[in-house]
Amino acid sequence: MKIKELQTPALLVDGAALEYNLATMSEALPGPRLRPHVKAHKCTELARRQAEGGHTGFTCATIRECEGMAAAGLGSDLMLANEVVDARRIGALIAMNKAARVTLAVDSDASIEAAAAGGVRDVVIDVNVGLPRCGCAPEDAGRLADLARARGLNVRGVMGYEGHVVGVEDRAVRESSTADCMKLLLSAHADVGGELISAGGTGTYDINTWANEIQAGSYALMDTAYGHLDLPFRQALTVLATVISVAPGYAVADCGLKALGMDHGNPTIPDATVFFCSDEHVTFIPDEGAPVKFGDRIRVVPAHVDPTVAYHERMHITDGDGVAETWPVDLRGW
Repeated sequence: MKIKELQTPALLVDGAALEYNLATMSEALPGPRLRPHVKAHKCTELARRQAEGGHTGFTCATIRECEGMAAAGLGSDLMLANEVVDARRIGALIAMNKAARVTLAVDSDASIEAAAAGGVRDVVIDVNVGLPRCGCAPEDAGRLADLARARGLNVRGVMGYEGHVVGVEDRAVRESSTADCMKLLLSAHADVGGELISAGGTGTYDINTWANEIQAGSYALMDTAYGHLDLPFRQALTVLATVISVAPGYAVADCGLKALGMDHGNPTIPDATVFFCSDEHVTFIPDEGAPVKFGDRIRVVPAHVDPTVAYHERMHITDGDGVAETWPVDLRGW
């Protein structure tokens, strides 16, 4: 199939850029130094390519992702980096799939009790290192680890996500802020013990040398938010759209809020300025000398890759003007 034959909006992944990104990360963080986060692409075929590059442990954001990864034979070392109230689905997954290992994040007495009651075997203590999301206070991590062990759980170590730092454009600030976050995580690990110090993301993959595994995910496909940083990864993902209306001074294409992750702002369009997005439309102003006409195909670059991918049922891996493969985005949903 040719790209021009695809129904739009369509998720495109430049095959050469993807392979470059995977190889670049494999060289920088070989083997267990990287625990790729599958929430960024929600695709077991892409995860399989990451495993072929030496990264066989994965980070997941949902139980659905854990189930899908295990079913695809990629579940030998999964970390569910979120707390859950009812862990019975995880326990059932472990019981039914002997090759699957799922380590669950816990950050409170209640989440530890839920893990034990649900049949979970392995946990990691989730520590708040500055992002106001999940995670216990660093000084409480040791007590929680003791409680988990008393409930019969294997405590593998600690995790802490410096998510408020990974997108900071000033690298010097990103470096100093990461160091501050990791001081908190290392202090917690001193009390908890275990083999894992898990942290980081695409924006700090080469800065965070304190963690012994990095949970980067966006590097494989990239977006404009990370594109503003000094990173070696190429933009692999775009959304193909069709120009459906042209007016004096602007044009409209069929790629709107329901095809793009917008929490990091507007997408970008080469040789154009995005005016605004609505449900099924992007209105843009073509640059002078770069006119468009009804029926033209354009590439829209999302600001945030993770939610963009989750809107689509499949991604098309491209080679030149052709579609080499089509992979289902099979880890969508909950």
